[in-house]
Amino acid sequence: MAALLLTGVTALAQNGTNKFIRKGNELYQKQLFSDAEANYKKALEQNAQSAVGSYNLGNSLYQQKRFDDARTQYANSLKTADNSRMKAEADYNIGNTFMEAKKWEESIKSYKQALKINPADEDARYNLAYAQAMLKKQQQDNKDNKDNKDKNKDKNKDKNKDQHKDQNKDQQDNDKKDQNKDQQDKDKDKNKDQNKDKDQQEQQKPEPQPSKMNKQEAERLLQALSQEEKKLQDKARKMKGQPVPVEKDW
Repeated sequence: MAALLLTGVTALAQNGTNKFIRKGNELYQKQLFSDAEANYKKALEQNAQSAVGSYNLGNSLYQQKRFDDARTQYANSLKTADNSRMKAEADYNIGNTFMEAKKWEESIKSYKQALKINPADEDARYNLAYAQAMLKKQQQDNKDNKDNKDKNKDKNKDKNKDQHKDQNKDQQDNDKKDQNKDQQDKDKDKNKDQNKDKDQQEQQKPEPQPSKMNKQEAERLLQALSQEEKKLQDKARKMKGQPVPVEKDW
């Protein structure tokens, strides 16, 4: 976890003569941040150009997790500060407010500015490295999410394409079924007409005449059919064939 350390308020206010700043510092040390805020604001009412007042107010707001408001006060202290130490620490804390909001690029810029003023600030150097690593991770995550989104988009596109294809196929099948049904109805009507014609023809067909074959002729015919059937059965047996011997391979 990044070292989100706030620079202290006491040392920066020691040279201040404003009683509200001194009172605010006492309350801040007791972690009564809301009461400290009220006193710092009173100090700024008396002297709006107080860099110490703006900076310490920023710290009290930061402790209350009001990071945007705190950033505004740190920026005010940068404008009015007359020493590099306060400017470096204000930039450092601005970087912290951006880091709390996971605004990595903005925090990197602020930490670099703090290090430019004070290259020996190890906390700023650590937080800079952390913010750079988190920015790289965020960019990779965004890339992965975009790739997954594109992949899902293509997948949904193919799915919709398949669905349309299936719908078209179903429609074609339904059309084909309707056509087949129509054809079947036509065939049915045609067969009905043909059967009707056939019935009419059969009604007009002359009645079969009694057979003139005598009993002996009928018996001879039956005997011939029986012999022919036997020949057909014998022929069928031969057609089944016999096993072919397998030659030896030596």
